[in-house]
This record gives sequence, C-alpha cells and structure tokens, in this order.
Amino acid sequence: MQEAIAYHERHKPQALVISRGGTVEVETYGGDFSAGKPHALYSGTKSFWGPLAVMAQREGLLQLDEAAGATFPSWRDDPVKRQVTIRQLLTLTAGIGFGGLGNAVPIYEKALAVQLKDRPGELFTYGGIPLQIFGAILSEKLVPLKMTPHEYLHSMILKPAGIEVANWRKLSDGSQPLPTGAFLTARNWLAYGEYVLAHCDEFAECFKGTNANPRYGLCWWLAPPGAPPDTVYASGSGGQALYVVPSARLVAARFGGGGSFKHDAFLKRLNI
Repeated sequence: MQEAIAYHERHKPQALVISRGGTVEVETYGGDFSAGKPHALYSGTKSFWGPLAVMAQREGLLQLDEAAGATFPSWRDDPVKRQVTIRQLLTLTAGIGFGGLGNAVPIYEKALAVQLKDRPGELFTYGGIPLQIFGAILSEKLVPLKMTPHEYLHSMILKPAGIEVANWRKLSDGSQPLPTGAFLTARNWLAYGEYVLAHCDEFAECFKGTNANPRYGLCWWLAPPGAPPDTVYASGSGGQALYVVPSARLVAARFGGGGSFKHDAFLKRLNI
C-alpha cells in the first residue's frame, strides 16, 4: 500500500485509514487532524441515503420506482414532474439542473418548487437538489413514525453500525440537509464503509449504474477504470473519499484538504 499512501501524502493529507478483512492495516494523520477530530464529508454525505432508501423499501415505507407525485400532488399534476421517480432522484437523473451544493442547499419547500431542466431519466446532472426532494418525500412517509429522515437514518444504519456523527449542519429552517453536512472522524467514516461491505448484497441496488451514467448508482460512484469492477466509493469536495472493495474485503477512508487528488490514481496505486 506504500504507493497509495505516498500519493495521499502528496495531496494535502489529513487522514487515511485502510482496513482489510476488518483489520486496520494503515492509519495516518496529517496537518492538524488526529484520530479524534471529525472532518466534513461534504458530498460524501450523499452515500448514506441510497442504502437507507433500499432499507426503507424493504420495510415497506416506499418503492424506489414510485413517482414523486405519489407523495406530492403538485408533482403529480405536472406533466413532466409526474414522471420523476425516487430512483431517478437518487441516481441524479431526474432532470434537475446543477446546483444545491455547499451553502446553496435549499430547504425542502424550495427544492420541491424547482423547475426541471431535462426530461427525467435522460441525463445525469450532479447536484444536491434531488437529494432534498428525496428528503421531502421521506419526511412525509415518516410522519406516522414521528421521525425525521435523519432520525430514521440513525435508527436504521448509524446506530446498528456503531457510527457517531459528530455534527450535522443545519439549514435556515432548522432542518438538516441530505446531500452534505455530516462531520465524522476517520474511524467512524471507515466504520460506515465496513457496514456497507458487510451488507453489500443487501445494498446491491445502490451499485447499479444507469444509461445516463453507468458509473453512478444510488448515491454511490462505481468502479473507475483500472479498479476492481466491484469497487464502489463515496466522494466529497476537497478529496474526501470512502472506498469499498468487496472482492478484497478492503475499506479505505480518506480525508484531504483540497488539491488535485484523484480517485482513480489512488486506487491504481493501491494495486488491489
């Protein structure tokens, strides 16, 4: 793993933890980061919601291929919006334009009011608004349980996996965003990867690409060229990453401070 570690260290390193078969083989910190200091995941936060949607489907709370209009009449009555499914929201193929990232994440009400830019299912467009619309749908479906999407996430995934979220940013209405906002330590980020690895068959729907983008599933990126074909990863601004390689029983959690860090370059040097 030395070439991968060296590559990490050339690109504003802050944390790198790698486990194989449940045993940590690498743990290194840089800058002012340490094992106990949480780091922003940025868009790595998205990776929680695909698995949670799969679990919500298993629990009968929703169906991935149901229309958003089944929850919101304003979408059902719109000739284009009525075509959007939950799966399309999570694969970023709902026809929603770029935006809604970082400090521009809209509250649910504003996300639901967005106008579609493209026909649903035809194009992949990266952004945060589709996740907020999914959050609005999930929020409505959770009313009988008296839970928010984030409380449901904690109950279904975070608590069973033993993961502690140090902080989660809030929006102007006091709600927590879905596409970004979580802060975890490197060990907790790794623990989430270990959880996904242990449930990779259950979460298989998350790791299927679309015609619009064969390399993106339900909030997870799929194997870049040169990586084992079953590689999946979460990616956040500034070089944040969580890699899961089931065939090698390997998980790698990485935090960085920006720069030109590339996932494919790191995975190539890891030489799994």
